[in-house]
Amino acid sequence: MSHRLARRTFFQAAGAFTLAPSTVPALAGAAAEARDWPPAEGPGTPKLCLGVGANAEAKELRRIRQIGIEHVLMGGPAIPWQQADLRSLVERFKAAGLTVANLMIAGFPKALYGRPGRDEEIDAVIASIRAAGQAGIPVVEYNFYAHRLVEGYYEETGRAGAGLTAYGYDRAKDLPPLSEEGVHGLDEMWANVTYFLKAVVPAAEKAGVRLALHPSDPPVPLSRGSAQIMATLAGWKRLVGIVDSPANGITYDCGVTRELGEDPVAVCRWFGERDRINHVHYRNVRVRRPSLDYTEVFPDEGQVDLFAVMRELVRQKYPRALYPEHPRALDIDREQPGFHPYYPGGGEYAGLVYNVAYAKAMLQAALSL
Repeated sequence: MSHRLARRTFFQAAGAFTLAPSTVPALAGAAAEARDWPPAEGPGTPKLCLGVGANAEAKELRRIRQIGIEHVLMGGPAIPWQQADLRSLVERFKAAGLTVANLMIAGFPKALYGRPGRDEEIDAVIASIRAAGQAGIPVVEYNFYAHRLVEGYYEETGRAGAGLTAYGYDRAKDLPPLSEEGVHGLDEMWANVTYFLKAVVPAAEKAGVRLALHPSDPPVPLSRGSAQIMATLAGWKRLVGIVDSPANGITYDCGVTRELGEDPVAVCRWFGERDRINHVHYRNVRVRRPSLDYTEVFPDEGQVDLFAVMRELVRQKYPRALYPEHPRALDIDREQPGFHPYYPGGGEYAGLVYNVAYAKAMLQAALSL
């Protein structure tokens, strides 16, 4: 029998099977249950977003829109922010079909370390939050590290030579303190963040802005001699209890949650049911020793059940931004001029396309249940 005849026989048999009477009721039932597809992001669903520079060129914004992203986040200008500047920023991105969903605030080291002059810095933070609210920016994200021990990152080789980002606390745990930072104990850092939040959260409430504190990443116990308030799940829970308000929330990072050795779905449920998730980072890891030794991997190969996480967020009707971050290093990115990712083993646009496609598939699947 020729190859062409074999193909014809196969398709004839397949057609006969498809139209067999016994299958007609099943097909009719499937048609009756048909629904609109694809399920769309709406007021009560997560909003996929990407990070972008505030001065990104039009071509970069176009690339973001091409892969189905409508929300962005970025670092904010120097504090205090001005309403006119933020409105201009929001309008520029709006013209490109993008909504600014989150602005990162920084520049308050005296408040962080409890030094003289912190009240003036806090006043600048409050003015910035008011400006964000007036400009229609719903979330302001921040960090509260005494030091972030990024010195422990290194590149690991993944499938077919792709770059992965590994972390080893043993590589950096004995590094000395930095003179400009000093050494800060856990009680001191809790006192500093409590002072900060009691001043800032009421202003955020009035401005209609939610605050999102990112957990310590890496979540190591000591960072150049200083303790970290957000390096444990107990710390995350304590943080949101300092001022009992939805404006006082966290960036829920399912990758960091797993790095701690915690259950990402259970943690998501605890914070989500209390309305304390104000931003989401969505990524995967393989952990060897919780908090100390792990590797950030592709979203499809780690220990986090990312579909279960997405399903939980959809169940909660979580309505804010979700960032499929930390792209892996792919050759097509490495070959581009000027390739220089922030993290060893990290990638750029092609890696982000992979992350976005995976996250969008998880979101559509969760919304279709």
